[in-house]
Amino acid sequence: MSEELASILPLLVFFVLMFGAMYFFTIRPQRKRQKEQEEMLLSLKKGSKVVTSGGVWGAVETIDDATVVLKTDSGALVRFSKVAVVGRQPQQT
Repeated sequence: MSEELASILPLLVFFVLMFGAMYFFTIRPQRKRQKEQEEMLLSLKKGSKVVTSGGVWGAVETIDDATVVLKTDSGALVRFSKVAVVGRQPQQT
């Protein structure tokens, strides 16, 4: 019985270490990015300059629970799903 346990123990240690590495290199950073994205979406207000996942740049005109209306540089108003907003526009110098 102790020989079986001794032969399985390194395998168990290997699996625990692999899970730990997977957690720290994939799951944890993904959760951090998701939390940052949620915080960014909650902080949006009228006038915020944002970029969508489709590459559309615009300023927030109106925002509700599920959608956001952006005003582009040409003056067009475009409605997007709120989750399509992926970031704020970089500051122009």
